[in-house]
Amino acid sequence: LPEAGNIAAVVLAAGRATRFGSDKLLQPLTLDGCTATMAVHSVRPWLEVFDALTLVVRPGDHALRAALSGMAAIRWVEAEKSGLGMGHSLAAGVAATADADGWVIGLADMPRLPVAVIAQVRDALRRGAALVAPFQQGRRGHPVGFGRSYADELLALSGDAGARHVLERDAERLTRIAVQHAGVLVDVDQPSDIGKLNDI
Repeated sequence: LPEAGNIAAVVLAAGRATRFGSDKLLQPLTLDGCTATMAVHSVRPWLEVFDALTLVVRPGDHALRAALSGMAAIRWVEAEKSGLGMGHSLAAGVAATADADGWVIGLADMPRLPVAVIAQVRDALRRGAALVAPFQQGRRGHPVGFGRSYADELLALSGDAGARHVLERDAERLTRIAVQHAGVLVDVDQPSDIGKLNDI
């Protein structure tokens, strides 16, 4: 039997996309013959793995809600202090799912994240792993899994570093999942990144 059955999926979508120049999550993309917004491409794999998804957004981001209105399994969480950095958004997502046994944390600007990797991170947490991350050619990617023991630390996050320091400090507790798929590394920060997506 799994040690931790109630694993929450939290995807962070509250960034300001300053380097992209416009709201990148609303950018139309054609991937594998399907045209949709980046947000739709990024969220869809999560809903193949989880029955529900907590999406952390900026207060009043009605355009993103409209873009994802067809996806009923999304729980919307507005991060009041999202402008102060990713740490605040991550803390807001964990606070909204505080009864979970663990969390799989992802980013909404990673439209090439494989379904299988999301499931592998979730399953490692269910088996009792404390920390989980995929690695592609030695580089840590996303999504990242945190067990219940990290709840208080996640809730206290602030600033823009997110939980990177936790992963570095507790590297010996980290369950590493070796993956071949480069989609665990590629996020879209600027328009030139979009061209890389079809090469993955």
